[in-house]
Amino acid sequence: MSKGNLDVVGIGNAIVDVLSKTDDSFLQNNGIRKGTMTLVEAAQAEDLYAKVGPGVEVSGGSAANTVAALASLGSTAGFIGKVAQDQLGSVFRHDIRAAGVTFETAPLVKGVPTARCMVLITPDAQRTMNTYLGACVYLSPEDLDGEMISGAQVTYLEGYLFDRDNAKRAFYKAAQTAHKAGRKVALSLSDPFCVDRHREEFLELVKDHVDILFANEAEIMSLYKANDFDAAVTAARPHCELSVITRSEKGSIIIGQGETVEIRAEPVSRVVDTTGAGDLYAAGFLHGYTRQRDLKTCGRMASVTAGEIIGQVGARPQRNLAALLKEKDAA
Repeated sequence: MSKGNLDVVGIGNAIVDVLSKTDDSFLQNNGIRKGTMTLVEAAQAEDLYAKVGPGVEVSGGSAANTVAALASLGSTAGFIGKVAQDQLGSVFRHDIRAAGVTFETAPLVKGVPTARCMVLITPDAQRTMNTYLGACVYLSPEDLDGEMISGAQVTYLEGYLFDRDNAKRAFYKAAQTAHKAGRKVALSLSDPFCVDRHREEFLELVKDHVDILFANEAEIMSLYKANDFDAAVTAARPHCELSVITRSEKGSIIIGQGETVEIRAEPVSRVVDTTGAGDLYAAGFLHGYTRQRDLKTCGRMASVTAGEIIGQVGARPQRNLAALLKEKDAA
């Protein structure tokens, strides 16, 4: 696969997830706010790891999950993200390449270790994340692969990465590189608290540099400080070519210039773990988008892939997603 001819390149945190099942009392006893992503330092990460029960280690990171799913759907995908030259870094590199994703970012040779995220899954399938960013924060504009970005139909930016200045500069450079080549830029808002921390800068990024915005209901309302969903939709409409907003069991809504498409949620027999639902939704949508499918078809693909991932533990698909789309008549 030529790295200069991809459907989507994702730029985000390169993280190894540690998935562990727990209960609400554990969260309360450790002062952890349910359903959010909290940044922690190395000592806190070690302490939490020691307290939780048995965990499963899988490569993660929001944009990395999206591009891995895109590869499973049959798209060509690349990833730009920073790991350390350590065991978890090797795990991440192996997993993403084994998924069929082009990954060539040079590792951090000295300093902090590869990022890891404690994903605590409660019986209601909600996931609460405590993330040590480690090497992720050292991603800089110099790590960007201009050939990969210029050649990709869409450059997909992960909002979580916006917490660090180096990465912030990389975002702007990546968007400029993509647009100079006549390509599209997509952004996932990632988390309402991430939006709260950077609202003004996110608004500037969305208005001036983003073509496709991905958000859930809480994130879009946070971005525009809206009191209700309809007000957020009205505020979002003029800013991007497309705003794609997920609403859990209510389905999703795609807002284009002059059109609105509502997509129903894919029925699932049992919700096991909501980790990665938004990541997989973005993958399904971008798979259709880069194949010039209409918005309704893109949304249907997205609902199917998101529905599949919440029926398993973890955010990397355990079955071939291209086959799933055919089975669901959504290809």
